[in-house]
Order: sequence, then C-alpha cells, then structure tokens
Amino acid sequence: MKCAGNAWKFGANIDTDAIIPARYLNVSDPDELASHCMEDENPRFIKEVAAGDIIVADTNFGCGSSREHAPIAIKAAGISCVIAKSFARIFYRNAFNMGLPILECPEAVDGIEPGSHVTVDLLTGEIVNKNTDQTFKAEPIPPFMKQILDDGGLMGHIAKRS
Repeated sequence: MKCAGNAWKFGANIDTDAIIPARYLNVSDPDELASHCMEDENPRFIKEVAAGDIIVADTNFGCGSSREHAPIAIKAAGISCVIAKSFARIFYRNAFNMGLPILECPEAVDGIEPGSHVTVDLLTGEIVNKNTDQTFKAEPIPPFMKQILDDGGLMGHIAKRS
C-alpha cells in the first residue's frame, strides 16, 4: 500500500475542532464534512487539496474531542495519509477505524516542507521527500491494522470477517 502526494504542513496540537469545526457535527455526509475540513486552520486547504495529498503535522495531532468526524473529513478530502510526530490516542484509533492511514515519524515531519512531493510505503514505513531525496523510516503499520485499512475501516473489516 503506497501513498503519494503533496504535503500540507500543520503545527502542534491540531485539535478535532480545527480539523472539522464543531458547527458541522450535525453533518454525516463525508463529502460535506470534507468541504469544511481544516477551513478555520487553513482556508486554502479544501480549495487546493488534491487526491492523494498528505498531511504532515507536529505533535499531538487530533487532540480534543473524541469525534470520528475528523478522520472521516480528512479521508473524504482526498488525503491519502497523515504523518505526525505524535497523535492523540483517540484520534489514532479513530483514524484506523475510519480507514485513514497514519504514521508517526518525527524526522519526516522535520524534513518535509509544505508542498513537498512525498511518497509513503505503509508496509515498510518508508517515507521519501521527493524534493530533497531524503528518506525517513517510520514504524510500518502492523499487519492486523493494515487489514482494517484494506477493508476500508473497522466496520468493513468486521463485515468482511463475519
């Protein structure tokens, strides 16, 4: 499983309200949620994000409220992967539950600039900044978590296994 796209860089402590503002929590349609993803944090994001792009963030990404809307909005916006120095625990779990690949790699976050073209191999954990030819190594996604991603998230995984 490989991802490739341009990097959208965000700082530390991006909470779920920054990812999808609370005023949209009554929305359940993924495309509608995507249309508001990161709108208060970076108004250009949803206008310019392209399918396959990658979010690169500092520490504690996804902190705050425990809402599945956040990874749903990110995934529906076309983001193929999120790389951060660290994730809030509940966001980490919700991301996999919703089928959004995420990796922790502080070195990659420090070595990737906004707009850099990035490739990610989720099986090996290899992250490459194509602009600088720097390669970084994250812990690969464990096989059982990869199965959940392959099945589109936890609900798809359960349905497939039942």
